[in-house]
Amino acid sequence: MKGLRVLITGATSGLGEAMALQLAREGCRLALTGRREDRLADVARRARALGAECLELPGNVADPASSEKHYARIVQAWDGLDWAILNSGVGGSASGRKFSAKGFVDLFSINVFGVAYWIERVLPGMLASREGTIAVISSLAAWRGLPRAASYCSSKAALNVLLESLRVDLRGTGVSIVTVCPGYIKSELTAKRDFRRMPFLLQTEDGARRILHGIRAKKRLVAFPAPMAWFMRLVLGPMPGFLYERLAGLIPHSND
Repeated sequence: MKGLRVLITGATSGLGEAMALQLAREGCRLALTGRREDRLADVARRARALGAECLELPGNVADPASSEKHYARIVQAWDGLDWAILNSGVGGSASGRKFSAKGFVDLFSINVFGVAYWIERVLPGMLASREGTIAVISSLAAWRGLPRAASYCSSKAALNVLLESLRVDLRGTGVSIVTVCPGYIKSELTAKRDFRRMPFLLQTEDGARRILHGIRAKKRLVAFPAPMAWFMRLVLGPMPGFLYERLAGLIPHSND
């Protein structure tokens, strides 16, 4: 792992921060992005203290010019990437009776388009070198439309289908696509929510370890914790619509 060139978007908190520090301990070279420059500088400082070489890349993933500028800097410094961990994302909870097209677009601009912009940047170099891994943080929420989460669930479902299609197209190229679908993990997104409504809540560092293990193994899908992943994929996933709609109200969700 020493010297591995790794991009982590959304590295200023939560899983992004935890993955950065774990990889820093292994001697990886880290390109870290985030909107909050002070937090980004702090994470980079701690990563350097652990022995990592770091590039600080402040900016918003929703801005395509930002990823273009940042990738140019990465290429100048390291001539490309080995791993791209596309972790940036936002949550959101609102009743469908209060649906907002603007809120939908704003969430997609980060959760989906922000990922697409970075894939467009990093993929040509990986294809040229015939190696590389693109890992995207999706969610177990991708499998069904959960209550009060229309925009969030649809953004994660879009990611899953995007990655599945890319995985088919990239067979034999040396480029691996890893879809990461965590359940509830302690983060700024969950800090203000009722923990009783978040079954199998995991510590951030534990989630980061599971994700990095899956990326190293080049797994197609990294879904955890196992009981929740099993329930979402194998019970709710194939459930007939008429039955799901009657049971969906029992699924834990946050309040508006």
